[in-house]
Amino acid sequence: MNKILVVCEGNICRSPMAQGLLAQAMPQAQVQSAGLGAMVGWPADEQAVRLMAERGVTLRAHRAQQINSVLCIASELVLVMDTEQRQRVEDMYPQVRGRVFRVAEHLKQDVPDPYRQGELAFREALALIDAGTTEWLLRIQRL
Repeated sequence: MNKILVVCEGNICRSPMAQGLLAQAMPQAQVQSAGLGAMVGWPADEQAVRLMAERGVTLRAHRAQQINSVLCIASELVLVMDTEQRQRVEDMYPQVRGRVFRVAEHLKQDVPDPYRQGELAFREALALIDAGTTEWLLRIQRL
């Protein structure tokens, strides 16, 4: 699996963190992120930047982008943050059905949006993203 797209709402908190973790673990892959209602051109949220820096991942160059058909169709796996986002992506791009999953699917959990919340909300979201991406990495390695 060489092309992964991670999707959240604004593309400044959850999906950049997930993108960073996946890209760090899979340097050979093309991992991108986008938002369903992206804050186009915005940098990653400072809390996300700081938490990822603690893990040796920089988000300083990140700029939010809007999801589009090219990104979706080119991706072998599309990871979203919650059930509603999965439905929205599949409704907008029916050709990607069967490739869209929640990042914390194996935990049977959605990743709540930490935007405009404190550090604890970001840490909790990152913990779910970390657990989810770890499981996805194990599944990908088995392919």
